[in-house]
Amino acid sequence: MPKKLRSNFPYGSYLWAVRAAQWRALGIEESELEKPKIAIVNSSSNLAICFSHLDGIAASLKQSIRDAGALPFEIRTAAPSDFITGAGAGGAYMLAARDLITNDIEVAVEGAQLDGMICLASCDKTVPGQLMAAARLNIPTLIVVCGYQPSGEYNGQHVDIEDVFISSMHVVTGTLPVEELAGMARNAIRGPGVCSGMGTANSMHLVCEALGMALPGSSPIAANSPQMFDFVHQAGKRIVEMIEEDLKPRDILTPAAFANAVATILAAGGSVNTIKHMQAVAAEGGIDVDVYQLFRKLGKKIPVLVGVRPVGEHSIEQMEAAGGGRGLLKRLEPLLHGDVLTVTGKTLTQNLQGVTVSDDEVIRPLHAPFATQPAIVMLRGNIAPQAGIVKYGIDPRKPRQFKGPAICFERSADAIQALQDGRIQPGHVVVMRGAGVQGGPAMGGGASKVVFAIDGAGLGDHVAMLTDGHLSGLVCKGLVVAEVAPEAAVGGPLALVEDGDIIDIDLDLNTLDANISETQMQARRARWIPAAPQFGGGWLDIYRHNVSSMEHGAVLIKPLDITHPGEQPQ
Repeated sequence: MPKKLRSNFPYGSYLWAVRAAQWRALGIEESELEKPKIAIVNSSSNLAICFSHLDGIAASLKQSIRDAGALPFEIRTAAPSDFITGAGAGGAYMLAARDLITNDIEVAVEGAQLDGMICLASCDKTVPGQLMAAARLNIPTLIVVCGYQPSGEYNGQHVDIEDVFISSMHVVTGTLPVEELAGMARNAIRGPGVCSGMGTANSMHLVCEALGMALPGSSPIAANSPQMFDFVHQAGKRIVEMIEEDLKPRDILTPAAFANAVATILAAGGSVNTIKHMQAVAAEGGIDVDVYQLFRKLGKKIPVLVGVRPVGEHSIEQMEAAGGGRGLLKRLEPLLHGDVLTVTGKTLTQNLQGVTVSDDEVIRPLHAPFATQPAIVMLRGNIAPQAGIVKYGIDPRKPRQFKGPAICFERSADAIQALQDGRIQPGHVVVMRGAGVQGGPAMGGGASKVVFAIDGAGLGDHVAMLTDGHLSGLVCKGLVVAEVAPEAAVGGPLALVEDGDIIDIDLDLNTLDANISETQMQARRARWIPAAPQFGGGWLDIYRHNVSSMEHGAVLIKPLDITHPGEQPQ
């Protein structure tokens, strides 16, 4: 063990005495106080099935850490779940909770000067929040992937949470009986874990492994499976070794590691939400990486090798059985930076030695991909000077160009009402704005609901959509440009689009433009009045007034202002 642990203080000192008194009351003997002290970051909650199994995992992990000669301390954070916590303030609490988690972890772990941490990775926002804290605190950290939920059957057909999500908006548009939706909802989820499919949670789990922050082979994985608990036990032992080796996140989170993670998400057709989350991790660690530019650059080189729902028809269970994230990395190995360091203390190349893929149809080889065109396409243009993101998928029948008149909405409810009234017609480009990180705030605003409502109305192949909001990782319907930046709430060009403006989207040229001259833009900007905030008060106001732009990952402090714990401002 290291001669000096940051959690230890000189015998007889004030801090040693008061900590010894506190911990003795918890059953910890003085003889144990010289051991490494490790946080188990647990977002357990009875509100959502995503987190309902984490207490059992934490208990098992505690024992593994004790067996390895260290002291575990369980700490709790916020536990946001899109389908539960997303009900309030139009979903605004979701992304805002990501940064709350990061700060929760700093307060508990940095405040107590613990020596390392293991983060129990589950739902969409907890994973990036944990990675951001790891990059910020830079103490030995290991991410444990806590698995996906089992899906079910209804009327002899597979059904999962994606089906329920899509079908709920089909009920709103009158194309599905509510009784059918109720039957699907009763059968879609058969146990704990994150949404099955390559949504944001499973995509972020892959990111953890591709970055080198999770044990090789641990994603995706079925929640509470014997394989998952094997990794839990390995993690308990490994974190103690990492403290001894002084192996820290910023040793692992290099620009090359981010390039590997971007390549993995492109090959998996993963969630577009990984882009802002990875950028946020880089911002918190002070790592000089432009994740948006990596997606632009690597999108031209990385084929799509996995077709898990919603991009394709395979299940997440099939991907795990075929070789999982490690199998996908093995396929990509010739295109990756193999010399990057990982939490094993070995390089990626060393971790991939001897790895095989058992099903070439589920995880395809480089020479026989599902698609050579990128599943995630980055656009720019006069109404998206920074970025616009399209989750294209792998269906070659989907349009790659669209041109039509704009029909604009400031609220998702107004867009859905327009659908019900028949005001949205084939050829329209639906503009739903005011849903960005400040305008939402926190990208609340229900853009995904509008996408599924358009699909439910039978217009998915006949209209396009633009939004400065984000999309659920389970969305891969129609031609939708999301996270258009700068956002409308700060006066981005999307705010100046009017009904009837011709919008031109071209995925081959990577462009997004409106037929608005610079003179017209200036005239409209002169009379533009920012919309009043949709939701305010409390945490959401704090978030709105402090959040940085999307190009910086929407972190709560701008990267140049970040001072890492233990460091002094320059």
